[in-house]
Order: sequence, then structure tokens, then C-alpha cells
Amino acid sequence: MNGADREAGQWFDDDAGPVVRPYAMTRGRTTTAAPQRLDLIAVVVTEPHADDPDHTLAPEHLDIVDLCSTAPQTIAELAVELDLPIGVVRVLVGDLVHQELVHITRPVAPAELPDESILRDVINGLRAL
Repeated sequence: MNGADREAGQWFDDDAGPVVRPYAMTRGRTTTAAPQRLDLIAVVVTEPHADDPDHTLAPEHLDIVDLCSTAPQTIAELAVELDLPIGVVRVLVGDLVHQELVHITRPVAPAELPDESILRDVINGLRAL
């Protein structure tokens, strides 16, 4: 962008398209007050009443609600789909959690899954009945 474009208030680059800085989307925030950890594999699920979200939300918030209304999405998937940095998506999802439009679920950790040998013993015990 050359100096004349900046003076005219033109906030886009012909090759890159519109430019909105990530800190503008999050209002300068880099963290969220969401009580859950919002790591890459945190799954975002819309609440049933999120069908008609507050239209004063930012377009990015509405995009997240829309994407998650068709199928739950991880933070990483949302970042890829929206072409936004992970940190920005975390803050935006945190806003939606605070407004109770989405909730976060955690995938089951492999260490918490039952041991395969226990499952086989249960199946064999059931067969023996």
C-alpha cells in the first residue's frame, strides 16, 4: 500500500483483499475469560438457543456459530476454516462461551479409555453366560 492509499483511508491491498488486524477482531485482547482450556482439540458445540444469535456480534462470531451449528468443530478446525490465527479464534470462542451461545467439550484422553484387555474379559464373560 503506498502513502496516497493510506492518506485516502483505503484499508485494503489489491492482492491481499481487505486487511483487518487480528487485534481489531479481539479488541486488543489476547486471552479469554472462558473457564475451560481452549486448546487445539477443544470441541466447540453450539447451544440449542444459538439458532438466532445476537446480530450485534462481530461477523467472525457469527461465522463460528454458523460453522458449529452444522457440526461440532475443534478450535484448530475453526482457525483453518476461518483463516484466522489460533489466538484470535480462542478469544472469539471465549466470547461466545461467555454469552452462552456455545460450550466446549473435551475429547476423551487415551489414558481415560478402558484397557482393551478389560473389554475382552467383559465380552468373554458375557459370552460365558
